[in-house]
Amino acid sequence: MVSDLPVVVVGGGPQGLAAGAYLLERGLTPLVLEAGPSPAHAVSQWAHVRLFSGWNELVDPAAARLLEPTGWTAPTEGYPTGGEWIESYLAPLASALGDVVRVGARVTGVSRKGRDRLVDAGRDEQPFTVHVAYADGREERIDARAVIDASGTWTAPNPAGADGLPALGERAAVEAGLVTYLPPTPEQVEQFAGKHVAVVGAGHSAMTAVIQLGALAEAHPGTRISWVVRRGGTGISFGGGAADELPQRGALGLGAKAAVDKGFVELVTGFRTDRITVADGRSVLTDENGVELAPADYVVVLTGFRPDLSFLSEMRLELDATLQAPVRIAAEVDPNLHSCGDVRATGAADLAHPEKDLYLVGMKSYGRAPTFLAMTGYEQVRSVTAALAGDHEAAARVELVLPDTGVCGGSGAFDDPEAASGGCCGAPASPQIVELTVGAR
Repeated sequence: MVSDLPVVVVGGGPQGLAAGAYLLERGLTPLVLEAGPSPAHAVSQWAHVRLFSGWNELVDPAAARLLEPTGWTAPTEGYPTGGEWIESYLAPLASALGDVVRVGARVTGVSRKGRDRLVDAGRDEQPFTVHVAYADGREERIDARAVIDASGTWTAPNPAGADGLPALGERAAVEAGLVTYLPPTPEQVEQFAGKHVAVVGAGHSAMTAVIQLGALAEAHPGTRISWVVRRGGTGISFGGGAADELPQRGALGLGAKAAVDKGFVELVTGFRTDRITVADGRSVLTDENGVELAPADYVVVLTGFRPDLSFLSEMRLELDATLQAPVRIAAEVDPNLHSCGDVRATGAADLAHPEKDLYLVGMKSYGRAPTFLAMTGYEQVRSVTAALAGDHEAAARVELVLPDTGVCGGSGAFDDPEAASGGCCGAPASPQIVELTVGAR
């Protein structure tokens, strides 16, 4: 019977592991498939980065209930790094889930048994068939009663190209080791001393890198840091600042502003990358108007992420044309509409697709929007697993109140510096705006 089959969870990160805990609690059989060599592998790739959410927002309630009998104690103080999140919570959770979690298991496709995307007849009554490629070369096809896609967006970073596609020459620069999409580790930062590093992007990851590299430039004269952003004009917003309900996130914007104000970071605005040329072991960024930046020894592209939908090509999805997020939540998270990310919690009804019992949760559910929080994903998997268990009252209930995200100046202000210079979430403009010329070019 289909009801006896497991619920396959794609991705063994924070939301995928939490989904496993909720499914066990509901008496359902989970199978969590993680492509990486260890649980939460994506988090391990930014293990050195400190989160702006505190511990009370990073531990899922069902996961805590599963862990407590093992003698585990929930951390309560401070803001962990990605590595600390794994060590103190995610790795113990994966261990508690045991054989429920398989690593080195990459999902390559999801379909309905015996039916491709075109077939209507009896579609909802057929189990899902999940195609898996293992790290040792084996392949397997797993039947499932439902699929929860919690695979995130980490493997699909946005390129430097301003049109959403790699800039001309960008792939060659990546292959030459001159361009990366990963935030630099402390060890890498030290290696940049005395060199020119360009950071492309304006989000929280870019701000974190700018703060680190600004400190390097302060300690090592002769180090040059360029911060390259697409937004036009001479004004740039630095997030929610003191008005952000997540203080550590607000501090990122203020810290990045301080690095610019002190002259350790050179801010270049209105630069929309068109080409990256490799010459003499360095990269030259050229914008759409033919303006070139000084050759950079290293380019760090931190322009956000997008969902990988390739293995869902046989699924009937209902996605927003702009964000690639489920249509029922797209308007709530669209940065074109929400300059401060005033989003609401989302549940099973918001995340449902024409393909019955298929749900996209976690970062992937937000498509290309940058306003996702871990606690949002935990609420999603709580609701989705309740729906799969037939508890529709619990699935419809909202058990989360979100803070203002401090994600300011959505694309609606892309070409209008004045629209981006009024602060965010009610904060005064002065601590969040820096006025600079673009003479750095």
